Amino acid sequence: MAVEYHYSGGQDGQLPALVADLVHRPVAVIVGNTLLAIAAKKITSTIPIVFATAADPVKLGLVASFNRPGGNTTGVSFMSAAMEPKRLGVLQELLPRTKVIAALVDPNFLTSADQLRDLQNAASGLGWQIRIFPASTERELDNAFALMAQQPPDALTVSAVPFFAAQLNQIVGLAARYSVPTMYPIRQFPAAGGLISYGDSISDAFRVAGVYTGRILKGENPADLPVLQPTKFELTINTKTAKALGLEIPDRLLALADELIE
Repeated sequence: MAVEYHYSGGQDGQLPALVADLVHRPVAVIVGNTLLAIAAKKITSTIPIVFATAADPVKLGLVASFNRPGGNTTGVSFMSAAMEPKRLGVLQELLPRTKVIAALVDPNFLTSADQLRDLQNAASGLGWQIRIFPASTERELDNAFALMAQQPPDALTVSAVPFFAAQLNQIVGLAARYSVPTMYPIRQFPAAGGLISYGDSISDAFRVAGVYTGRILKGENPADLPVLQPTKFELTINTKTAKALGLEIPDRLLALADELIE
């Protein structure tokens, strides 16, 4: 039997053909992110699928429930998309004078409506005005930042979606070009030069997915393996970027940070 790992970084138009090829080989297990898992589940009900997703897998139709997935699919839900209020709370500590915040969202992502609702509720609770900038292509990202620059916000938050993760270098570069303090969902952004991130550990999520893959290869049924949720959260701050933006990181955030990138 063969095991193949494919991580899709936003090229969802190619996924049906990719998954169909895997199914016809056939492989023993299909492991991937949200988009790959959804595409795979539409094609096969027999080959085990292990996912790592930032969205709610029940709402996505990947599993029947967290405790009893049923079917041929299980995995890890790091629920990064549900952490928008906590990210805004960190931003408030970093930029206490914030009045207006911009939000970069992907309107084509399956749970974008939920993300947008959480963002709006969190911003309202802080007394902030929120401006929404949708983008689902590279050109739309360029246009979103150019439009944002016409009335610069106090800060920007980037939603947790596969497309933005795939375009992290472009987004980090645009945030630097327009000098906008930006909160990101995963540490890979500040590692690439972004300002700050708060969210689940993606590496830990995929490690757990790997453990599940091994258990399935040893004979366990994915229907009997509960969807797991990581308990490790990472606060990552790029102090070099903070200096470039003229920001002083509060001592409390420096003490809480899991990683300081200099």
